[in-house]
Amino acid sequence: MSGGWELEVNGTESFPPTFDGKERPSQGQKSEGQEPDLISTPSFVVDVIKNDEGKALVLDCYYLEDEIGQEEAESDIFSIKEVSFQATGDSEWKGTNHTLNTDSLDWALYDHLMDFLLVELSTVLEHQEYITFLEALKSLVRSQ
Repeated sequence: MSGGWELEVNGTESFPPTFDGKERPSQGQKSEGQEPDLISTPSFVVDVIKNDEGKALVLDCYYLEDEIGQEEAESDIFSIKEVSFQATGDSEWKGTNHTLNTDSLDWALYDHLMDFLLVELSTVLEHQEYITFLEALKSLVRSQ
């Protein structure tokens, strides 16, 4: 990304699955020959770190249950719950850090944060994943 930003993905943690708006079938019971679709709706945290700034913008996000499976392009499928800053050298969250609940955040600033997450960061992540794919393909072709 321009402006001294970098993007890094640090893996995932496991979480219980969400079933596609249907009740989960009990063990050993099948639902009319079809298994319900599993939908991944974990909460997630995005740490935005600009090189040499010493602080991370921390965005605590969650999926909106009412929007899961909706096809509407206008509605967001996730929301930012809290925004805070943390020193980049800290491995543990400090309770003394000020955390701002987005309910009290100016709507225009909230929209800018969502645009940043949905457009800018996701575009850079997709680009990095594409480069990783091409490098793996190149490595595979060279080894033959």
